[in-house]
Amino acid sequence: MGIIGSQIKPFNATAFQAGKDFFLVTDEDVRGKWAVFFFYPADFTFVCPTELEDLGEHYDMLQKLDVEVYGVSTDTHFSHKAWHDTSDKIGKLKFAFLGDQNHTLATNFDVLRDGAGLADRATFVVDPDGVIQLVEQTCEGVGRNANELVRKIRAAQYVRANPGQVCPAAWEEGEATLAPSLDLVGKI
Repeated sequence: MGIIGSQIKPFNATAFQAGKDFFLVTDEDVRGKWAVFFFYPADFTFVCPTELEDLGEHYDMLQKLDVEVYGVSTDTHFSHKAWHDTSDKIGKLKFAFLGDQNHTLATNFDVLRDGAGLADRATFVVDPDGVIQLVEQTCEGVGRNANELVRKIRAAQYVRANPGQVCPAAWEEGEATLAPSLDLVGKI
């Protein structure tokens, strides 16, 4: 079975978030709202801060959509704090960073690179029931786009709230959706 439609596995991780003491996040904390797990290879790297900054620019919008964001790498929560304290880009971010030095999350989400101890560049969107609804994974040198992530989350939320309807390619909030039926076969 693929990871889409599967339940997130149990985990606990120590988090760093600006303005807070270190705190524990578990799979139970994720239930009841939408969540983004934004895996990246390592702190103090090159493409990662550009992606995280882009995601940070969308954080308030995601919060309004009832989405919590977790940046995840196999670094420790101490490393996340040090990066936050020394990088202009990372220092602006408001979302939580989970330390995954034991590789629990990277293993649970199947993004741990064999023999490297690093996570692949991957994004998972989890619904309020703890079910993985969206996955995006790219190679090391290709950064992600938070605009597209927000669009996909809106589509997933729409489909969840409107059973029997689906969002076509490039769907944007407010546009027409489809209600799959035999009448549509061969007509789209």
